[in-house]
Amino acid sequence: MSQFKRVAVLLGGRSAEREVSLSSGAGCAKALRGEGFDVVEIDPGENTASQLLEAQVDCAFNALHGRWGEDGCIQGLLELLQIPYTHSGVLASALAMHKQRTKDVYRAAGIPIVRSIIADRREAAREHLMEPPYVIKPVNEGSSVGVYIIRKGDNRPPEELTRPEWHLTDDMMVEEYVPGRELTVSVLGGKALGVTEITTELEFYDYEAKYAAGGSRHTLPARIPASVAEDAMRLAVLAHEVLGCRGVTRTDFRYDDTGSKPRLVALETNTQPGMTPTSLVPEQAAHADMSYGKLCRWLVEDASCDR
Repeated sequence: MSQFKRVAVLLGGRSAEREVSLSSGAGCAKALRGEGFDVVEIDPGENTASQLLEAQVDCAFNALHGRWGEDGCIQGLLELLQIPYTHSGVLASALAMHKQRTKDVYRAAGIPIVRSIIADRREAAREHLMEPPYVIKPVNEGSSVGVYIIRKGDNRPPEELTRPEWHLTDDMMVEEYVPGRELTVSVLGGKALGVTEITTELEFYDYEAKYAAGGSRHTLPARIPASVAEDAMRLAVLAHEVLGCRGVTRTDFRYDDTGSKPRLVALETNTQPGMTPTSLVPEQAAHADMSYGKLCRWLVEDASCDR
């Protein structure tokens, strides 16, 4: 029996990933009700503390994505209110949300990464700051929001970066583009669940590919050499550990097997991976014989403060 009876599922929020969070949260709330929990769904507004206190919950299931939900902000509030919560704590969430800080930790731990620099979006839009091909992405967003791939032969960076309606951060990561294959590994409680290869007919594994039905294909287990799969799982667990993560994470990789010297590089670690019907974590958990409901229950039972 779980020590927690009444669970707040935090969903929606104010980030660019609000719609995905609503979908994730609704799925998790339904699954937790099926597991016997008393669930209240909370869409954090201007006074989230009051919402949480009025709900009189035993713990919070964090299904928020993006800024304010997975960058340490909501985690800090839950710590102040002394409400046990799922997923990673304040420091790990803040570290993993900031792509450059993540790379600093990766580098210190010996996790392979690609070359990158940080630049203001207007500077990145003026001229090529790196020889194409390269990638431009916000330094602190998830779900491939605001990501652009600059190909060989492109005369200039995308003009979208200078538009007045730009609502993301001004700090952009300009990063070497790695050809090859997209791999991802979920880590639950310090154990890797498997390696999935992601393919899409779209330009790359962007927001639409991640969350639209049929937007991408997932091959699980990935059809890659066993040694590469083992290395990806080892590195994902290492990333989870050195960032100080808890609960469940998902680390994304590129496996470049296009040349004579294949290489595996880590891109980022997601501390609030999607839990929608098309998401990778529930799929990898099912592959490891853990149902969606049992996965959600495990996360609730793992909840605590001081994470």
